[in-house]
Amino acid sequence: MPLIELPIVWVVLLDAVAWAFFHLSISFCTVRIPFRWFIHNERFFRTLRFEQHGDIWQRLFHVKRWKQLIPDGTMFVRNGYNKKSLHGKDSASLDEFIVESRRAELTHWMSIVPAALFFLWNPIWAGWLNVAYAVLFNVPIIIAQRYNRPRLERLVSSKQNKPQAESSIR
Repeated sequence: MPLIELPIVWVVLLDAVAWAFFHLSISFCTVRIPFRWFIHNERFFRTLRFEQHGDIWQRLFHVKRWKQLIPDGTMFVRNGYNKKSLHGKDSASLDEFIVESRRAELTHWMSIVPAALFFLWNPIWAGWLNVAYAVLFNVPIIIAQRYNRPRLERLVSSKQNKPQAESSIR
């Protein structure tokens, strides 16, 4: 039983407004986290062994088929970083993309958390629908980040190792 009882029309309207508020406020907050925080705390975003350098996500969910369908957050957050395509192939551009993928992952993990609040004014069944919405909306984006980032990290690593190899040939 919800803490606040409202007619279903108001519940649906409140849910829509609440989700818009949570998504936008979380996005605005995470876009203000300094770049260096994501570099210093990269351990929170490291690829886990079971992810097999991101390949597990392709095998399980065929990420390549649908990742381009994900709308970019810069549609709503003007000073965000557009991750639809690489901004360059140099190491600095790739490093920036990697950091911004960490920011996106954090944003979407944080965007699941408010789902618990929806039990305050929703009937139990509708509260669970909001939890399902939060998971179904955010997890694919998290998966896309966890698929792309290891590939980019390997590319950066190979670029860093390449000049050394070339200089040893000369």
